[in-house]
Amino acid sequence: MDTRLTRRQHEIYEYLQAHANEPPPTLDELARGLGMTSRGSLHRHIQALVEAGLVEPMGGKKRGVRLVEQPAAANDDELPLLGRIAAGRPIEALASPEGFEVPPQLRRDRTCYVLEVKGDSMMEDGIFDGDWVVVEERDTADNGELVVALIDGEEATLKRLEKKSDRVVLHPANADYAPQVYGPDQVTIQGVVVSQMRRYF
Repeated sequence: MDTRLTRRQHEIYEYLQAHANEPPPTLDELARGLGMTSRGSLHRHIQALVEAGLVEPMGGKKRGVRLVEQPAAANDDELPLLGRIAAGRPIEALASPEGFEVPPQLRRDRTCYVLEVKGDSMMEDGIFDGDWVVVEERDTADNGELVVALIDGEEATLKRLEKKSDRVVLHPANADYAPQVYGPDQVTIQGVVVSQMRRYF
């Protein structure tokens, strides 16, 4: 609720919440229920609640007020699932965000998102096809970090980063795959993996 409301406005709002399963009260009924004798004072408080988007006036013969349905609170444990990321050869990252529940212990305070892993090139790091990785959104990373790298502005892949003076090497964690070598201008860091999740069924 808006903390700028006065104590009396909080009381009115809380009264309406407590009687939300009953027919909306008229102003006279509301005044009696709150023990208020001044209709002018009640009108001022109701107007403040209307402006705060918490109640709405009702017309007709029995003028009164009712609660405005508030949007559901966002789930603080959800991060956007942005699509799939290749742990083999690069593939295009999908941009179809949906909520994905992630415990607070598995993410950072900075902006994070989730990607589903496809492929097996990171299996020796314990990251398997079908796992989900939690990625901290960053545009820089240190050598050895597991990164989401965008190649030529089109395809994203999941690899260990090695930066050299004249090239960027993206290392797999699977002996069947060779490192991928690109020019510095070809690779854009989109994030660093901070945790992963797996389903066992």
